[in-house]
Amino acid sequence: MKILKNCKEAIPGRDKGGKVIIIDMILESQMKDDESVETQVGMDMLMLMCHAAKERTEKEWAKLFRDAGFSDYKILPMFGVRCLIEVYH
Repeated sequence: MKILKNCKEAIPGRDKGGKVIIIDMILESQMKDDESVETQVGMDMLMLMCHAAKERTEKEWAKLFRDAGFSDYKILPMFGVRCLIEVYH
């Protein structure tokens, strides 16, 4: 939350091209092929080792962005199971 709030303060508004770009996984994504599931399991194991790490659903990402003061976001599935997330204010 703190990082997102600092990003919001540092970037210009959407009308001036400002956005935050995040590359991360979205839980409950539509990709269910064997390779995607295998990658997801690997990331789950990594998350177990990282105490501050958290995987989020799209609904959880949306709440985080709203709570940080952003007005809009766009999720673009790419990079295998990872998504490119653009966040605007």
